[in-house]
Amino acid sequence: MRGFIGAALGAALAWAVPAAAQPAADTVAAIRARGSLVCAVAPASAGFALPDARGAYAGLDVDMCRAVAAAVLGDASKVRYVPATPQQRFTLLQSGEVDILARTTTWTLGREATLGLAFAGVNFYDGQGFMVRASSGVTSARGLDGATICMPPGTTTELNAADYFRSNNMRFTPVLIDNTEELRQAFVSGRCDVYSTDASTLASFRSTQGANAAQFVLLPEIISKEPLGPMVRKGDWKFFDIVRWSLFAMLTAEELGITSVNIATFESSANPDVQRFLGRTGDLGRQMGVNNDWAAQIVRQVGNFGESWERNITPLGVPRGINNLWTRGGLHYAPPMR
Repeated sequence: MRGFIGAALGAALAWAVPAAAQPAADTVAAIRARGSLVCAVAPASAGFALPDARGAYAGLDVDMCRAVAAAVLGDASKVRYVPATPQQRFTLLQSGEVDILARTTTWTLGREATLGLAFAGVNFYDGQGFMVRASSGVTSARGLDGATICMPPGTTTELNAADYFRSNNMRFTPVLIDNTEELRQAFVSGRCDVYSTDASTLASFRSTQGANAAQFVLLPEIISKEPLGPMVRKGDWKFFDIVRWSLFAMLTAEELGITSVNIATFESSANPDVQRFLGRTGDLGRQMGVNNDWAAQIVRQVGNFGESWERNITPLGVPRGINNLWTRGGLHYAPPMR
């Protein structure tokens, strides 16, 4: 009878475990069998994920995906990009429709504790800001009492704005629009007074306005911490390690001075850290289930983190600031690769 009860209890507990907590599939094996990495990105975000006229994506988040593809498949071009709205992004990853979410997504306790997903690192330290039309004459967020604010739903933006306005005894009316282009058009057309989201996204939007960019002003206040980074499903820690260390490899390469242009000159370096990084000594790659030259492939095909920043973020007019390496007063710090 005890055996029967124990078996029944075990079955009941197994039934009660949420789907997100079930043993994870082998993502690396699935990627290799498919021949490509499937990556969820923002639908249209200059500097982070934006397709050109031919449909080829470019951006900081795109480079994150390309780095993982270079590590797993040896080819950074083998990525299929899936545009994801704030409402879709987590479901796409949870369901297995995508392998990784690299979509300007903020790392929070609530998301990591409840979604069955894990953040593998931070590729952009951001914060929420406010943008107004220059004609409004507003120069500070303290002048937004009673404003209507366009914001994306299902994000940390709503809660941050509510907290800020309440703490400053001000009122606002949210205008929540899921589609990014519709949201921006609502702001441009005057349907709302303010556009609020991550400051990097606001700068990205303004950069796409060409001659009209001067019509929009990014207010100086940053009202939140928004560490943005890639997410994967919990449980498949082998793939988690590859994603995390692909980001760290780009940071380490910048710290070592290794770029996509000069990497060949480092092959004869006597620095043991460089030799391990290039996969010429040690067995770090195989310990993660990839080739030992995985980090070298990332740099050759994608570049180091500084190269990615210069290519994608600098044109937006966003200073490196806290997104610099720790050796230059920033927050980016990669653990030792040894």
